[in-house]
Amino acid sequence: MRGVSKGQTEAAHALGIRPSLTTRLVVVPQAMRIIIPPLTSQYLNLTKNSSLAVAIGYADLVAVGGTILNQTGQSIEVVSIWLIVYLSLSLATSLFMNWYNARMALVGEIMSTQQATFVRASMIEASPAPSLERGAASWLRRNLFATPKDSVLTIISLLILAWLVPPAIQWLFIDAAWSGGGRGVCATLSQGGSQPEGWSGACWAFVNAKFAQFLFGRYPLDERWRPALVGILFVLLLVPMLIPRIPYKGLNALLLLGALPVLAAILLPGGWFGLPYVETPLWGGLMVTLVLSFVGIAVSLPLGILLALGRRSNMPVIKMLCTAFIEVIRGVPLITVLFMASVMLPLFLPQGVTFDKFLRALIGVSLFASAYMAEVVRGGLQAIPKGQYEGADSLGLSYWQKMGFIVLPQALKLVIPGIVNTFIGLFKDTSLVSIIGMFDLLGIVRLNFSDTNWASAVTPLTGLIFAGFVFWLFCFGMSRYSGFMERLLDRSQR
Repeated sequence: MRGVSKGQTEAAHALGIRPSLTTRLVVVPQAMRIIIPPLTSQYLNLTKNSSLAVAIGYADLVAVGGTILNQTGQSIEVVSIWLIVYLSLSLATSLFMNWYNARMALVGEIMSTQQATFVRASMIEASPAPSLERGAASWLRRNLFATPKDSVLTIISLLILAWLVPPAIQWLFIDAAWSGGGRGVCATLSQGGSQPEGWSGACWAFVNAKFAQFLFGRYPLDERWRPALVGILFVLLLVPMLIPRIPYKGLNALLLLGALPVLAAILLPGGWFGLPYVETPLWGGLMVTLVLSFVGIAVSLPLGILLALGRRSNMPVIKMLCTAFIEVIRGVPLITVLFMASVMLPLFLPQGVTFDKFLRALIGVSLFASAYMAEVVRGGLQAIPKGQYEGADSLGLSYWQKMGFIVLPQALKLVIPGIVNTFIGLFKDTSLVSIIGMFDLLGIVRLNFSDTNWASAVTPLTGLIFAGFVFWLFCFGMSRYSGFMERLLDRSQR
């Protein structure tokens, strides 16, 4: 919606069109041209995310296939069934949405070529003078109690918060067990602990005792300075990269995207310069989540841009290959992609040739995110007016100059929310690597539930709340920075 320039709504208001009609007739048709490709991806996600129902005890197609695979060992047949079913559903959805997308593009071209006139039947009524009221009371009246309906909704919301928040604070902080050396501090007397009967509170002592493992997994204690050093360097390079007006951006980007990955590839696994080798199965926790996310984000954005350009290319072979890659990768669950990379890929390699399981997960996650990123970028590309392309051609610019200097800067600005949404989805999807035996933050938290020293009724819920808070913290940070960049670049709304 923010991709539609403010002048469109102002022109509709000048013509006397009501706000509801302005949204329906002016804003939504233009916004749909941007969101149809990523909207298709969201519809496909709804189909594929049914595979996550196994987490609450419901066996879907993937879960049933996994059980059959464990009993029979027929991995190729089971994965083939997965691919056929999911690709059939996904391709049917994609074909319909692509037809609708083409229809919207045709309507847009017809509207841009027709010369429509409109004459007002009456003058616009004078708007009331801007209010000079200031302070908290004025803000509350404008935002929470502007109309009777707003007042009722505000009161209902306050009652719900009054019902939920005090018990949550009581459980999370006041009655919580903050320190201790075992399950006794988080269990009642009848459960073999030290808490009184009827006690219930968060077991933050469990999080405190396992905190280092939640960060680094089973990485050797004496070598944890290596991932800690990589993390510190990452923060030191990322922060100035995110601040718009700090000089030496080129050098900063080179260090962040070039030098740091090379240094991390040396320090984290080791085996170089006298550093002990640490196998990737020992990696885990937040370290795995951040490594997968950083590599996936760094690879998916440029690869997704190239795939989007290829899908809109006039060269049939390039267009066909890019379209096939996007639809196939986007049409199957990430669980299936990771399973194929982990289990099936070695079957097609020469004997004795293998790749590290973590590297396979990196490649699978990056390719999966690239397919989604390509559709987000394609939505921005098709929202750019045809006159921008023609103007660039009239200046004699080459294809890459036209895309790099004219089209892509405008397209990427329009789809910043979709890009960040893909990044957030990628960050959360790293928890699926547990399917191939890797333990990210959520996986290592769940693994520690089996520790008998901390087995209690409140330990699992506390661990999940901690993991959820960490995921929310990173995702909320990305979302806020996305809003900041939108406001910084969106000159049409000023």
